[in-house]
Amino acid sequence: MTSSVMIESYLWRMRASRLVGLLGLLQARGRMTAAQLAAELEVSPRTVLRDIEALSAAGIPVYAVRGSQGGFELIEGFRSDLPAAASTSGRGPAAANAPGRRPGPASATAQRARVRLSPRGRRLAALLGRPPGIRVRRSPHVVAGREDWVEAWVRIDSPDVAVLDMLALGGEVEVLYPPELRAAVRDTATRIAALHTSGLTSPPN
Repeated sequence: MTSSVMIESYLWRMRASRLVGLLGLLQARGRMTAAQLAAELEVSPRTVLRDIEALSAAGIPVYAVRGSQGGFELIEGFRSDLPAAASTSGRGPAAANAPGRRPGPASATAQRARVRLSPRGRRLAALLGRPPGIRVRRSPHVVAGREDWVEAWVRIDSPDVAVLDMLALGGEVEVLYPPELRAAVRDTATRIAALHTSGLTSPPN
């Protein structure tokens, strides 16, 4: 794995930690201003606004309330099935690890892939910050039993990283195009499954 891939993976993990922390704060405390969220997560208010947009784009029902007592909050009754922040009463891992910056712009050679995402897959993608550049699109194709799934375009900066991006979403994503990426994800998943079909070894003494 090259140093650039390691750096990208690090930044993705840091953003995922921050998004989980932001969601956990809103779930635990209710309405909070951008300034309050920024102080808790130790990032700028502008970064908080970008993260709010990412959560909204992924289908998480967070909305803005205007006025002197305004801020951001989740729709009443919403509870994520994803991990909440480890600490919402102080500086948890999401705040301590957040770098407050985003990965650089896509390279000129970046390509796109078309995928199908479940609702949970969209939330996972938002919290993980990967795959990058998700753009949900209208599609006339509806798969029986997956009527609530959507199609989306995602950016491919590196074939190897793209495979890891898809595997990070597990069974919540299906690669539709390009066929090379679909085959690579299938082959990698097959190898992972093969590693887990043999008998378990005895635990160390």
